[in-house]
This record gives sequence, structure tokens and C-alpha cells, in this order.
Amino acid sequence: MRSIVLLLVVLSAALAANAQQFTRQDTLRGTLTADRNWWDVTYYDLHVKVSLADSSLSGKNIIHYRVLKPYKTMQIDLQQPMQIDSVVQAGKSLKFRRDGNAFFITMQAAQVAGKINQLTVYYHGLPRKAIRAPWDGGVQWSLDSLNRPWIATACQNLGASVWWPNKDHQTEEADSTNITVTVPSDLTNVSNGRLRSRKDNGDGTTTFNWFVSNPINNYDVSLNIAHYTEFTDSFTGEKGKLDMSFWVLDYNLDRAKKHFEVVKPMMKCFEHWFGPYPFYEDSYKLVETPHLGMEHQSAVAYGNKYKMGYLGRDLSGSGWGLKWDFIIIHETGHEWFGNNITTKDIADMWVHEGFTNYSETIFTQCADGLQAANEYNRGSRRNVQNDIPIIGKYGVNNEGSGDMYPKASAMIHNIRQIINDDEKFRQILRGLNKKFYHQTVTGRQVQQYINNATGKNFDKVYEQYLTTIVIPELEYKIENGVLSYRWSNSVKGFNMPIKVTLSDGQYSFIYPLQSWKTTKLQLSDPSKFAIDPNFYIKVKKS
Repeated sequence: MRSIVLLLVVLSAALAANAQQFTRQDTLRGTLTADRNWWDVTYYDLHVKVSLADSSLSGKNIIHYRVLKPYKTMQIDLQQPMQIDSVVQAGKSLKFRRDGNAFFITMQAAQVAGKINQLTVYYHGLPRKAIRAPWDGGVQWSLDSLNRPWIATACQNLGASVWWPNKDHQTEEADSTNITVTVPSDLTNVSNGRLRSRKDNGDGTTTFNWFVSNPINNYDVSLNIAHYTEFTDSFTGEKGKLDMSFWVLDYNLDRAKKHFEVVKPMMKCFEHWFGPYPFYEDSYKLVETPHLGMEHQSAVAYGNKYKMGYLGRDLSGSGWGLKWDFIIIHETGHEWFGNNITTKDIADMWVHEGFTNYSETIFTQCADGLQAANEYNRGSRRNVQNDIPIIGKYGVNNEGSGDMYPKASAMIHNIRQIINDDEKFRQILRGLNKKFYHQTVTGRQVQQYINNATGKNFDKVYEQYLTTIVIPELEYKIENGVLSYRWSNSVKGFNMPIKVTLSDGQYSFIYPLQSWKTTKLQLSDPSKFAIDPNFYIKVKKS
């Protein structure tokens, strides 16, 4: 009966997933089509003018690209209602046609393999307004508490093409990016990387030029426009001096200086566990934003209102989540998982969010010890919905369940218990960031790295937690001092080891399969048999 119930649950989830209809636009956005595959971006030189009067943007993007093979059509993405005005290469205007959010440009000059070319895309329009950033992405046109303009971009799932033209696919990261933004002169624009210049144009506008010397995700490129003031600091880390700057609304300067004191101990913790901060050349910034927050590379967006926890709440319910500011810790964790290591397809977003959610557990351990970290991680499981699988559909810009945060983190915590050696686990986290430094990867590459580094095959663990909505159940019974046990409600061949108390005062591993196994207990009192609560499973005593 139990296997039938499991089958029905799995079939129901599969039918629900298949019922989702994907369109041609989803494919154009999420697939590396022939019109994308022949060229590779090397450098974006983005110029944007911001108009507050009508909430519009205008400008150009000079795209430098390497020709991988000769081809005649280039796909550039810019979402409706934004409009490309013209495309110019070598002084000649190129013809283009629009298909929804994709523009197809007909190349005139021969595209020679190995050559680096450039073209300029001129554009303008009213970008989609973010209703509930960062979840409902776009451009947020807000006011601060003094009724002054406060503008920010946040567009991870929606895509950077919501406000600027680019090759909007997660595999594509320019080697470096120049961001030049013109705003009214009473405002300051903060973008990624380092500020190269600030020019008063003499017409009531000022132009800010920022440069990112490292590869950057398209969706991380950001505008943050407000009455900002800056204060600076530095951190002596594994690669030397890391410059830090903090851009906050002018009237929040004093509270920010106090509240952001957590940044240095956080950076020390994360470097110890994950390896050197990945973007020393571009510095580290926290930028106050009208939305809750985003992992904008080297310009981390902060909007947690100077509260501990998540807007004053502890998402774990353990108490430990109120000891630190959730957004500072979580969004900075993404500098390693999401920005340094970026997945090729948003379907594998669990790599970004699962490991970054786990960075909260890591910071709790640094601040308050291992027991606190374990309690925080276990408490976070209460947010798991088990609605749809964590891994989404590939090739259509589709992310999976929001369980990619707490459930993927719980899976990582399982793996940590199985490794049973925290120094080895730490070296795996550091090794991931070294092996895939500034790279785009598949989720499978991350899985295989962990398998190889541990010498253990976790494939069934990945399959269970990432591709189904079923939590495995450990069935057991104790008779005459003998423990019988097996896995149920699990994928075929599920074989995850688990720790239990076979003798007094300590946990030992057992290796359940889907058929019954037995072992003799050596407990002075069999009623004290326990299962390590750090494993995210269900338990049934028969």
C-alpha cells in the first residue's frame, strides 16, 4: 500500500509539471539557439540615461564578442515594451526583426571564426516596473522617507534584458563590463565594480562610470540611484587587502556604521569555509535598496531595514536567526555560490540557493558554535513545502520549487553528516569555489565534484531530494535487542547511510536499503534508541 501511495504522489507531481505549458518565448529565452551559439561575449560597454520624468531608460550597449563559427544571424534580447532603435557595426546599420522579447540581427560583414568583433545596440523605452522586487523583477521606482527618488533594478528570474539589451542567458558572462549611467545631478548612481569617474555634465545631470574587471552574471548588473552617502573600510583577507564600501541613504549613515559591523566577521567566516572572496579586484560593497535584497556582484543590495533576522523574523524558529541580519549574510554568501559559481541553466538554481542558504548555517556556527548551527538548519526545514521538484525544466528559463533554499540546504547538511569530517567538508566547499572559479557550470558538475572529493556516490541522495517531493522514511522496529530497519517512500535504490545510537552515548552509521536489514543493539535501555536529528528524513517505528 505504501509503495502505491508513493507512486501516486510521484505521478501527481509529474503530471502537474507536464501540465505547465512552455512557449516559443520561453525557449528563445532559455535555450542556446543557433543564433546564440556562434558568438561569445567578451565585453559589455553599457551606457544608460535615466529619466525620472517618465520612468524611462535610453542608451546603448557596445557588445564585444568572439566569433566561434561563421554565422549570419545574431539574437539579442530586450524585453517588451523596451525597443531597439538601431544596430550598428563598422559604421553600417544592420537590419533586424523582433520576435517577442528577442531581436534577430542580420549580419552584413563576414563573421570570421576566432575574431573579436563589436556592434552597438541603441535602445530606449519604459522598462517593466517591479511590483514586488526582487521577486517580481524589473526597475523599482520608489521614494525614500523624505519623498526623494530611490530607484533600483532587480531582475534575476525575469532577466537583465528587462532593462538593457544583451545575450540574456545564464551561460553568458562578459569577461569584464563597463557601466556608465547618467542621472539627475542631485542623485548618485551606484553600480557594480569600482567607480572610475563622476562627471558633472553641466546640464543638471551627472554621469557615473563603474567598471567590473571580473566576469559577471547579466542579472547582477545593477542600477542603484538615490541620495546616497558612502563610508569605507577594508578587510585583511586571504588575498590581501579587500576594499569595502557602504552606500546608504544619507540619513541612515550612523545606524549603518553600527549595523554593518557584522561584515568583517562574516567575511572572515566565509573566507575560512569557502575560500577567498572571489572579487577582490572589484571590491565589496553593500548598497541600501528599496527592495529586500539581491546578490548583485560586488554591489550587494541591502534592504532589510537594519533589522536582525529576516525583516525582524527568525525564519528557522530556532532563535539563532535573530542573532544576525539575514540579508547581509545570505546575499553575501551568493558572492561564492551564484556569482563565483554560476549555473548554466536556472533549472539548477539549487546550486545558488541551497549552498547560500547553507552559508547561514555556516555563519551561525562561526558566531555561536556547531550546536547552534545544527539547530538553525533543522529549524529552517519548517519552510519546506514539498510542492514541486527543486530542479526545474531545462532550456526554458524555468526554476524549480522554492524548496531550493531550505530543502537543498537540508540535503547538504545530510551530506555533511555522512562525510563525518568537518575539515574534509570545509575543503570540499573551498574546492568547489576553486575548481569552478568564475565559471558557469551544470548542477551535475557540482554533484560529481562532491562524489569525487568524498569517494562516495551521493547520486541517490541528489535524486531523492532534488527531483522528487517525497521525504525518505526510515522504518524500524526493535525486538529482543535486535534493530530491523529499511528505507521506504524513496526512489529506487535509495541507500543513504544514517547515524543512530547502537550503543550508549554515541551515534554509529547504519546502511539501510529498501529491504529489511538487522543489527544487534548494545544499548543498556533499548527505549533510548535515537536517530541523529541532523538528517532530514521521516521516521516510522513499526
